[in-house]
Amino acid sequence: MPATIYYDNDADLSLLKDKTIAILGYGSQGHAQAQNLKDSGCNVVVGQRPGSPNYDLAVSHGFDPLPIEEATKRGDLVNILLPDEVQGDIYRGQIREHLSPGNILMCSHGFNVHFGQVEAPAGVDTLLVAPKGPGHLVRSEFEKGGGVPSLIALGEGASEETKKLGLAYAKGIGGTRGGVIETTIEEETETDLFGEQVVLCGGVSELVKAAFDTLVDAGYQPEMAYFECLHELKLIVDLFYQGGLNYMRYSVSNTAEYGDYTRGPRIITDETRAEMKKILTEIQNGEFARDWISENRAGAPSFKATRRRNRNHKLEEVGRQLRSLMTWIDVKEV
Repeated sequence: MPATIYYDNDADLSLLKDKTIAILGYGSQGHAQAQNLKDSGCNVVVGQRPGSPNYDLAVSHGFDPLPIEEATKRGDLVNILLPDEVQGDIYRGQIREHLSPGNILMCSHGFNVHFGQVEAPAGVDTLLVAPKGPGHLVRSEFEKGGGVPSLIALGEGASEETKKLGLAYAKGIGGTRGGVIETTIEEETETDLFGEQVVLCGGVSELVKAAFDTLVDAGYQPEMAYFECLHELKLIVDLFYQGGLNYMRYSVSNTAEYGDYTRGPRIITDETRAEMKKILTEIQNGEFARDWISENRAGAPSFKATRRRNRNHKLEEVGRQLRSLMTWIDVKEV
């Protein structure tokens, strides 16, 4: 069954004219959505901890950030855009008791709602509006007159009026310019986690590192391995983005296309596909969520140690050196 997709003409921005939107957290999504809504004529308040870099950023963008509790009290629509790993504790300690019947509790990723860390009180509808892109893109596309495609989903028992307000919100951040797909919080959460783990972050990162290591271990220059296994990946992904797998295969050489068809299935084997299904099951049954919540409650020791090890991988050392010579790239090092 084809998805239901909404565009500008399906949304009425005027529904928000007498509403106050509280954006809790001024990070990647928070800064973009708050600014876009403000530019769309909406009344926006920002909740952000004083003394943090994001607090100063909000001030520089013309906002007067409030404590989380106060911003929640002022909001008719309250969007929690804090990092997933802190949302549950902050919700229970600083948000929940300040919500009132008739408020709408929002999110842009359903992790905490779906896995029970954020549970709306009686009389408060739950709504998801999720741009399918990072905040800087949500902002830059809006400023250019475009918009990042988004998702919309209602929590159990949410009203049709909440849906209309959600579409208005999506229009305010530019989502209806690109199209807003109707989904469920369950589907958004589980597919988002799966995509991150199996393809976009986990799968691609491990594939790149393994390929780099294979060439270097075989005696090839690490600089050559970097270009072949990481740098040129952007060229291929851009072709995917423009026209899917068919356009990529049309654009590369016949040799590359033949290698794609005949060698790709030897990398993504039946064993790999079985592991993908196992990862999906772990997402669906809450095992991954429990692992991530437990890791953070313990201070994230394994997560931080793994991050440090990966930052010192030979691939990263070589990449930093090469990128420093690429004056045409807006280099981002951390």
